[in-house]
Amino acid sequence: MKILRNYILKEFLSPLLLALGVLTFVMVLIGNLKRIADMVINKGVDIFSVIQLLIYLMPYIVTYTLPISVLIAVLLALGRFSSDNEIIAIRSSGVSLFRLLQPLLVIGLILSLALAIFNDRAASYAHFAYRKTLKEMGFKNPTAAFEEGVFINSFQRYILFIYHVDQKKNRLNNIRIYEPQGEDKPTRTIVAKAGEFIAMPEQNTIKLKLIDGTSDEPDPENPTSFYKLNFRTYFMNLDMAQMQDKVLEKKFKEMTIHELKQEAKKLKSEGINPAPLITEIHEKLALAFSCFVFMLLGSSLGIITRRREKSINIGIAVLIIVVYYPLFIGCEALAIEGHLPPALALWLPNIIFGSVGSYLMYKLCAS
Repeated sequence: MKILRNYILKEFLSPLLLALGVLTFVMVLIGNLKRIADMVINKGVDIFSVIQLLIYLMPYIVTYTLPISVLIAVLLALGRFSSDNEIIAIRSSGVSLFRLLQPLLVIGLILSLALAIFNDRAASYAHFAYRKTLKEMGFKNPTAAFEEGVFINSFQRYILFIYHVDQKKNRLNNIRIYEPQGEDKPTRTIVAKAGEFIAMPEQNTIKLKLIDGTSDEPDPENPTSFYKLNFRTYFMNLDMAQMQDKVLEKKFKEMTIHELKQEAKKLKSEGINPAPLITEIHEKLALAFSCFVFMLLGSSLGIITRRREKSINIGIAVLIIVVYYPLFIGCEALAIEGHLPPALALWLPNIIFGSVGSYLMYKLCAS
């Protein structure tokens, strides 16, 4: 059995390492080719600094490329075994299918646990180091303080959360602005569908124009409570002095799970919904355990399809990926918006694909 186990693992690990290397390189280079060209040609950045930035990007990319590589590798390995009738020969010798696949499932679980730690530590640190390096190079304009998907408390009195930022057009979409009033007092909230910002360096301020939303305004008869005011346009002036004096703050993806829990606890005590933070915690873990889910599903499909051709198996992997990740992104959006609990939304794709894989495995083992 030891010889058989080593044989299976050898057939799996070779395409795994190849797929991981190729996918990571392609996603890092192709995804940032335009920015790299701009840095080298227009900004005059030396090639060694660019390489440093690319290295910082790699751990975050591995979060996605490792599960995909697992899926491709297991489909290629078991597809060849099945097409060459090696699976039938092994089962005819008295080895059960589950025992045959057990080493791969154990590897899938180990990779998931390792990736969970990797996502929490290495990927979080590297992504923050990437942004910090960019800032040190001086490529961030003042309006870059409006980062999407992160609570921004760089401005006095206000905490901002913006779902989408278009830096080129100075456009913001789906904006939340919170103004804590102190202990035992409700937090004032401003919500807007869209917005525009205008930097005014001479006044050291940013004028923020909010469009189509609601604002909490103090009740003249009871200053400790608010009433809702609908508006078409609403203007705010934000002081840039405090923003420039503050150190670069971590985005959610750059925080460890412990830091996310601490920040969520703090925001909850201030009356702010910490759903985006809780969502990020489950995203780190759910993406990590997609390795095991893909191993389970890929093992079953690799045997069922009985295809030796690499193009067919890669096509099956692509089909699974284009269904899984859009579903994952959609569930993440539902969790951030508060339509689904984060614990359910982020794990739902794994539950669905894992259930399909478990069912197929059960049918194969029972046959």
